Amino acid sequence: MNTPNRTTTTKSTGIPGNGTQVLREAVESGSAQAKETFEEMSAAAGDAMTLMRDSYSTAVQRAQEYNSKLIEFAQTNMQATVEFVQKLSGVKSPTEFFELSTSHSRKQFETLTEQAQQLATLAQKAALATAERAETDLAKTSSRRS
Repeated sequence: MNTPNRTTTTKSTGIPGNGTQVLREAVESGSAQAKETFEEMSAAAGDAMTLMRDSYSTAVQRAQEYNSKLIEFAQTNMQATVEFVQKLSGVKSPTEFFELSTSHSRKQFETLTEQAQQLATLAQKAALATAERAETDLAKTSSRRS
C-alpha cells in the first residue's frame, strides 16, 4: 500500500519576523488612539454642557431681573392711573378736566419713555452678560485643549 507523499506548505503572511507581535502592537496602538479620542470627545461634550448650563443660567437670571423691573413699572403705572381716576372724580369743570388730562398724559409719556429706556438697557445688559459668559467659557475650554 503506497501512500502518496504529501508536503505541507505554509502561506507567507507578508509580515516579517514575528507577525502576531506586530499585529498585536498595531491593535494596541489603535485601541490607545481610540481611547484617547473618546476621552477628548467626552471632555469636549462635558465642556459644551457646562457652557450651555452657565449661559442659560446667566440668561435666566437676567430675564428675571427684566421681568421684576417690568412688574415694578406695571405697579407704578397702575398707581398713577388710580391717582388720576381719583383726581378726575373731583373735577368740577371741563377746563379742569382738560388740564388734568393733559398733565397726566404728559407725565405718563415721560414715565413710559424713561421705563422703556431702562428696559432696553436691561435687555442689552442681559444679552452682553450672556455673550460674555459664553465667550469666557469658550476661552477656558479652548485653553484647556491647547
